Amino acid sequence: MLVDRLWPRGLSKDRAEVDLRAKELAPSDHLRQRFHREGDSTAFRKEYRQEVDLKDLDNLLERVKPGPVTLLYASRNERENNAQVLMQLIQERI
Repeated sequence: MLVDRLWPRGLSKDRAEVDLRAKELAPSDHLRQRFHREGDSTAFRKEYRQEVDLKDLDNLLERVKPGPVTLLYASRNERENNAQVLMQLIQERI
């Protein structure tokens, strides 16, 4: 499941083989741009958690039940990105 608002550069949709795209759970453009500019991961995590609509998250979890879910993201930073925050939210909800 791709959890970015923007499609990853250089990757065609045909080659990606993405089963699901959850743009509604991606950070807002404003938050995403500010994080890239300022790099404050603590503020990003806090604000992104506040942005996520838990109804949307719960609906998504119902759709992907019971199978495993792989969160795909386009960030170069493997430790600090929206997929990491979303994974924590998912773990808290299940």
